[in-house]
Amino acid sequence: MIALIQRVQEARVVVEGCCIGEIGPGILALVGVEKNDDSAHADRLLQRILGYRIFADQDDKMNLSLNDTGGGLLLVPQFTLVADTRKGMRPSFSLAAEPEKGRDLFAYLEQRAREKHPQVASGRFAADMQVTLTNDGPVTFWLQTNKS
Repeated sequence: MIALIQRVQEARVVVEGCCIGEIGPGILALVGVEKNDDSAHADRLLQRILGYRIFADQDDKMNLSLNDTGGGLLLVPQFTLVADTRKGMRPSFSLAAEPEKGRDLFAYLEQRAREKHPQVASGRFAADMQVTLTNDGPVTFWLQTNKS
């Protein structure tokens, strides 16, 4: 699984004109599911998202995690993260999980996140979403649990 995480001051996701998820300070995680992923990959990705030290401590060093700060987590499924862009001018999605598997693993990730973290919001799998954010820093990292 892949997550592009961004430290944000705020973020929200809108579907059909309605806000379906929003957070204040925290992490926006765009999540892609690859065909070889399973629940163990989702668990490891969540552990990394919640534990990755990207927030400043009292000395202004990135030493605090989302677990430490208690900030919000906005999970947004993003199929295009798994694109193979190494050649040509059109992305290949041959590494992506089938839609049903992707939906199930994203739902599993969201459920586990809600069990482990107090502030979780999410986008909607396979929906046309508009995501807005104020990136803080900017601070952005690519996390991957499985090298395809």
